[in-house]
Amino acid sequence: MERLNVCIGCGATLQSEHKDRPGYVPPAASGREPAICQRCFRIRHYNEVSPVALDEGDFLRILNSVGERPGLVVHIVDLFDFEGSLIGGLSRFARGNPILLAVNKVDLLPKNVNRNRIRNWVQKQAKAAGLKPVDTVLISARKGEGMDQLLQALSTHRKGKDIFVVGATNVGKSSLINRLIRDYSELDAELTVSRYPGTTLDLVHIPLDDGGRIVDTPGIVYKWRLTEWLHPGDLAAVVPSGPLMPLVYQLEEQQTLFFGALARVDFVRGERQPFICYVAGGLKVHRTKLARADELYAAHRGEMLAPPVKERLDQLPPWTRHALTVPPGREMDILISGLGWVRAGGASATEVVVHAPRGVKVILRDAIL
Repeated sequence: MERLNVCIGCGATLQSEHKDRPGYVPPAASGREPAICQRCFRIRHYNEVSPVALDEGDFLRILNSVGERPGLVVHIVDLFDFEGSLIGGLSRFARGNPILLAVNKVDLLPKNVNRNRIRNWVQKQAKAAGLKPVDTVLISARKGEGMDQLLQALSTHRKGKDIFVVGATNVGKSSLINRLIRDYSELDAELTVSRYPGTTLDLVHIPLDDGGRIVDTPGIVYKWRLTEWLHPGDLAAVVPSGPLMPLVYQLEEQQTLFFGALARVDFVRGERQPFICYVAGGLKVHRTKLARADELYAAHRGEMLAPPVKERLDQLPPWTRHALTVPPGREMDILISGLGWVRAGGASATEVVVHAPRGVKVILRDAIL
């Protein structure tokens, strides 16, 4: 049964008694249509956000709901942070419901990149993670790319059932659903969209013209993604808003790359080679000698090395080391979840050490480009 009296923007139950709780509506604004809480109103009109945390129990409850009745589960993944935004064990929660993998933000890739090659890479990575989707579609919810293919896949696999949309925070779920609302529903409202994690707070039911529903779920918070640790004021520099422009650094061994004050990659041993960085354009990369790296970080973190700015450095966990080796004769990506990746590799083995906030996922993977 659908819940009534909820915010169409975030799914929270509307109430006019507690300003510090989800769903608050000033008494003077109660009863207005479409129903929207004060928090969503301020996000939409003033780009302000009041953080509201959901605990692990909330997310488990919501994930379990996708298998409580028949439906198609649409898992939206962020191509910029594929491994970081993939939901582990989703098949268990779906309980036999088919899973459609919608890989968002394909517009971040250079236009000359072969989309079929990217799709094959995605399918290989998903299979390695234990996910067996009935279909995989590359999309850009913001630009509209791939939407026709997605709608065709929905029509093929939905079979008149409800659509459950799941994903980690900031992967573009609300942007995708809003596009579907505009084109395929009579609902005169949209979900709240922002770059801030945790915008959607509970299930949001969107009626479709054929009597079915899209069920939007809150973005799952994965603390292994660096973006979950950042202040909203730093997200604009880290979350890309346009096509990635690769930054190429020809490095000798014993050189270091700093990514603001968020992470550091040390080239410890190997032949001279390009390190190709795929990060947001607003993130400044600094090169130095490994012997000077500690001194540079101590002297300039939060200033020349930013984000974050000095006042917000204590929001990040302390750095930890990750020793990685790219095998000889291969090129691989060094992924720092939420930050981007660096492609490296040469004829001989390439040894690197990555320094990143403790708990942030750092892995080697097959090169995406």
